[in-house]
Amino acid sequence: MNDQVLHIIGAAVGEGASDGGCKWGAAALKDHGMARALAATGRTVTWGDTISAQPMLATSRLHAIEVFSDHLSVAVQQVLRHGQQPLVVGGDHSCAVGTWSAVADHVRPQGALGLIWIDAHLDAHTPDTSDTQAPHGMPLAALLGHGAPGMTGLFGWSGKLRPEHVALIGARSYEPAEQALLARLGVRVMYMPEVLERGFAACFAEAQAIAQSGTAGWGISLDLDGLDPRDAPGTGTPVEQGIRLADALAVLAGCQQQAGFVAMELTEYNPLRDFGGRTAQAATDLVCAVLAPERATMELAA
Repeated sequence: MNDQVLHIIGAAVGEGASDGGCKWGAAALKDHGMARALAATGRTVTWGDTISAQPMLATSRLHAIEVFSDHLSVAVQQVLRHGQQPLVVGGDHSCAVGTWSAVADHVRPQGALGLIWIDAHLDAHTPDTSDTQAPHGMPLAALLGHGAPGMTGLFGWSGKLRPEHVALIGARSYEPAEQALLARLGVRVMYMPEVLERGFAACFAEAQAIAQSGTAGWGISLDLDGLDPRDAPGTGTPVEQGIRLADALAVLAGCQQQAGFVAMELTEYNPLRDFGGRTAQAATDLVCAVLAPERATMELAA
């Protein structure tokens, strides 16, 4: 059984999106009992401080996310330095900048970070290409070294992710500029038609091979809108015909035991759209599947 402490960090940020409801996602999932459910799998779990965006102190929405990203990255860095495993719960997907900048900086002495990004969107805009200027559409580009300096340059260096170590699964809503950037960089993107044709299991196996190959550690950034809204309607920007929850649960179970697994992030839960708590339960089930120790994973699979 994994005895590493699992430390949950709430990311109270909705300023990166047009609909700010995701700002309350972490608090709602805490109330829903996510920590208790994770503890029931056999993990030692702590829910630490919640990092909140402070838009009133910022000169713009982008500036608010830059400041927030810096604060979140420091919090994640501290968790890693204490030998604990971080689970960041958001919050709109702009929180990925802080999360994975810290993880990349932590593993940097040993090598590169690999990342599997499950999402209905590409999140690869920059301020120069985004019509909406919504920062939650920019985090992957920023982590790859493209975008506003306050998002790309945390910890004093840029390019937290190398394109060859990143894989996206489930994209089905995006703009040409994002697609062009990722194609130019050579990032592997498995758009939803390919996922439907090959199956999520085969796509995730390929993504895992990409994230693990030649890296010092890897993680999962899971945007709940990557799921089909029939299973998870309570997201910031739901998009039809996504990954089914049952497939995700079956495939993601046991990631905790895979070599080099470092951290997980769950984003874009919007409790204001989650009538009946169905999406909160889906989110809780997903993190339990990914992060459960070996014994609990075997019981879930039985």
